Amino acid sequence: MEVITSTETVQPAAPVKKKSKGFIIVLTVLVIGGGWFGLTKYFHAQHHEETDDAQVESNISPVISRISGYVTKVYVADNQFVHKGDTLMTLDQRDHQIALEQAEAALATAKSNLGAAEANTAAARTNIQTTHAAVETADAQIEAARVNVWRTSQDLQRYENLIKDHSITQQQYEQALASKQLAERQLQVLIDQKKQASTQTGVVSSQTNATAQSIAVAGSVIKQREVDVDNAKLNLSYTVLVAPESGIVSKVPVQAGQFLQAGQPVFNIVLSNEKWVVANFKETQFNKMKEGQKVIVHADAFPKHDFMAVLSSFSPATGARFALLPPDNASGNFVKVVQRLPVKIDFTDKSDSLVQRLRPGMNVYVDVHLD
Repeated sequence: MEVITSTETVQPAAPVKKKSKGFIIVLTVLVIGGGWFGLTKYFHAQHHEETDDAQVESNISPVISRISGYVTKVYVADNQFVHKGDTLMTLDQRDHQIALEQAEAALATAKSNLGAAEANTAAARTNIQTTHAAVETADAQIEAARVNVWRTSQDLQRYENLIKDHSITQQQYEQALASKQLAERQLQVLIDQKKQASTQTGVVSSQTNATAQSIAVAGSVIKQREVDVDNAKLNLSYTVLVAPESGIVSKVPVQAGQFLQAGQPVFNIVLSNEKWVVANFKETQFNKMKEGQKVIVHADAFPKHDFMAVLSSFSPATGARFALLPPDNASGNFVKVVQRLPVKIDFTDKSDSLVQRLRPGMNVYVDVHLD
C-alpha cells in the first residue's frame, strides 16, 4: 500500500484587526449631524413655506399706435429711461392736418347756413305780420262795404217807391241802382282780397315752419361738424406718441419711414412705479398660509441680500386654469398632478435700493414665515 504525503503547509490564522476609534468618532459625528440637520429642517418646515418657483413682476405698458401712418422720427433707443409725457415717436401729420382743415371749413359752412336760415325765418315772420295786418285791414274794409251796401239797398227801395209815384226822375232811380250795384261789387272785391291775404298768410306760415325746421337741421349739422373737428384734432394728436408712465423702454424695432397700422403694438415700457413677486406654491403648502405673513425673498442676482416682503394676496384659481388649454380631467385616464397656486408678494422696505435693480422675470427664492 502506498502512503500519500501532503506537501501543503498549514498557514497560521490572520490576526483580527481592531476597529479604529477615528471611524467610530466620524460615524458618530455624521449620525448626530444628520439627526440635527433633519430636526432643524423639520422644525423649520413647521414654521416656514418655501419655493423657488417665483419670479419678479412689474407693470408693463405697451406703446400702441392709435392711427395708421408713416413714422417720421423715433426719439428713444433700447433700454432708455423715459419720463411720463416724453415724446417717443412721431407719425406723418400732413393727412390729418388736411382732414382738420376740411372739418373746420365744413363747420364754417354749416354756421353760415344757420345764419341764412335764421335770416329767412326773420323775413318770414315779418311777412306773417304783414299778411295778418292785410287781413285785418280787409276785414275793416269789408265791414264798411257791407254798411255801404245796406245803405244803397235802403236808398234803392225808397227810390223804387218814389219812381212808382213819379216823384223822382228815372235818372235818379238809375243812379241809386248803380250805387247799390257798385257797393256790392266793392264788397265782393274786398272779400276776394281777404281770401287772397288769408291764403298768403298760410303760405308764409308754411314757409316760416320750413325755415324753423331748417334752423333745427342747421343746428344739428353744426354739432356734427363740431364733432368732426374734435375727431380730426384728436387724430392729429395721435400722431405724437408719448410715454404713458415713467419707465424703461424695451427693444425698439421701429425705424423712420416704417408704416404702422392702427392698433399695432410698437414696443413696451417697463414701468418703474412698483415691483412685486409672484410665487407659485404647491396646493399642499397652502394650508397655513394667509395674507399679511412676513416673507423673506432671495434673488439669484443678489444671493446674500434679504428682501423684506409680505404676502398680499392669493390668485382666485390655479395657474393651470389660466393656461391657453386648461386641463380637462372629465375624460380619459386621470393622473393626479399637484397644482400650483400663484401668490402675490409685495416688497415692504421702500428704502431698499436693490429693489429698483430687480428686473421682471428674474428668479427669486421665497420663504414665508407662517407665525
